[in-house]
Amino acid sequence: MRRYLMLKRIPLPWSRRDTTQNEFSPLIPKASSAKEDAEELGNVTADFQQAGPKNELDNSSVFTSFPPHYRSSWTDYFLKYFLVLCNLVFTVLGLVVLGVGMWGLISKESFAQEKIGNIGTDPMLILVTSGFVLTVLCLSGCVGALRENCSLLKLFSAAVLVLITAQVLAAIMAYSLQDQIGNYMRSGMLAAMVRYQDDLDLRFITDEIQSNLQCCGADNYRDWELNIYYNCSAPGVLACGVPATCCVDPLENGTVWNSQCGVGAQQLDEFSAQSVIFLGGCLGGISRWVEQHEGLIGTVIIIVLGVQILTLFISTRLLESIQWHRVNM
Repeated sequence: MRRYLMLKRIPLPWSRRDTTQNEFSPLIPKASSAKEDAEELGNVTADFQQAGPKNELDNSSVFTSFPPHYRSSWTDYFLKYFLVLCNLVFTVLGLVVLGVGMWGLISKESFAQEKIGNIGTDPMLILVTSGFVLTVLCLSGCVGALRENCSLLKLFSAAVLVLITAQVLAAIMAYSLQDQIGNYMRSGMLAAMVRYQDDLDLRFITDEIQSNLQCCGADNYRDWELNIYYNCSAPGVLACGVPATCCVDPLENGTVWNSQCGVGAQQLDEFSAQSVIFLGGCLGGISRWVEQHEGLIGTVIIIVLGVQILTLFISTRLLESIQWHRVNM
């Protein structure tokens, strides 16, 4: 009897299945399901046609709400970090120049009340200004490229463009106004000779020019009469003399610096003085040096302008890439 009940539970292939539909057989399609599905599909189609363009707009907005994802190319990454690295290096260089200029002003006590009036002519002020401008400019480019800040990149690009334009205009003016520039240089060097004993920076610059170019004075060695200490009417030991950097051999016995080698040189005639000091002025020496190094100067100018133009191109390209990605993302 038990065996008969077990066999009864096993469905046999020839046994008749109960296809009666009830609430316990949801997966079995009803006989009228095909007809109902067709009617429902027809109703949905009619509703969609009646809705018209509004539904089309809604459907299109659904698909366009998920824009495609655009990835930056390797070129963009390279330009970005190359610009960051270059600006970082020049930012450090600008800070060094700024620090040297501030150290020079502080060490000379240029901010003291009695010297603050002449700070505008202090050569160290050029270093301070150049270092500050270079630091701010390169720092804006570095941060702008690193953070992909369009405002800083626009500021950096505009500043570089203005700098390039100013340099090109300065080169054109320098070439077309050579005579006037010569007069300005002469006036500047005579002013430096007048303040030779009072300003250590001007003294250092004048000594370097005279010793390296082997010259003395602006036009000739007699220009040192403008200095109150080297004037022949001066009471000191330096009267009618010239600085030691004007001497042909300022080292006594080749080892000891002889600071008195130019004493009384202005009283000598040119024939006698040529064995003791350099007779030619430094303006002529500067002109000869420029003529001898025209190729080197031109190469340096081209390289500097080329680096600036390349930096401007990279920053502009990076700015366009950032704006394009922000629009399409």
